[in-house]
Amino acid sequence: MTQIMIDWSLPEGQELVAGVDEVGRGPLCGAVITAAVILDPARPIEGLNDSKKLTAVQREALFPVIQERALAWAIGRAEVHEIDQLNILHATMLAMQRAVAGLALQPDRVLVDGNRCPVLPMPSEPVIQGDGLVPAISAASILAKVTRDREMQELELIYPGYGIGKHKGYPTREHLEALRTLGATPIHRRSFTPVRRALDTHAEEQSASAQALISDSLKANPV
Repeated sequence: MTQIMIDWSLPEGQELVAGVDEVGRGPLCGAVITAAVILDPARPIEGLNDSKKLTAVQREALFPVIQERALAWAIGRAEVHEIDQLNILHATMLAMQRAVAGLALQPDRVLVDGNRCPVLPMPSEPVIQGDGLVPAISAASILAKVTRDREMQELELIYPGYGIGKHKGYPTREHLEALRTLGATPIHRRSFTPVRRALDTHAEEQSASAQALISDSLKANPV
């Protein structure tokens, strides 16, 4: 099926429009990553679409093309401690603000995927399912997705046993079981209910195990 994109720019290139998107609101670990992109109408990019509808190979191929052809692009992020302090919604808005602030060119208008926008110094507008409708948002979704996926692959090497490189931090059965048996790492979002629940279970099991060891030791070495 042919993907139909909407041209949100004004005639004759009178307006710089930035597209913004995020990746990583739902995972139990890692930062939330955002990207802002101002495309160059004179250098169109074939194949732009919602990053979730593209394969990993397609996203990786488009990543350097977007960086090379865009008028400006920037990555923003909010770290795990900020997510836990602010909550995921406010942390995402903060990461979007950082992405827009990081652009080498200041846009006249910002289009944000979703149903709400961060507070910005220029006009902004939310676009429902914008990552499949607005090329600049599609480009932003690809930059954010590839950036975060690469980061999660690196974190898999630092924190093995959780399958982070495969599920990217989402609450899969494998991930929840690893949390229960191994406990949380410094990159886990302790404000998220599944993490808290898994930590409680892990603590209870550790306590029970310790009590069992003490009991066995007393039986083996009676006073």
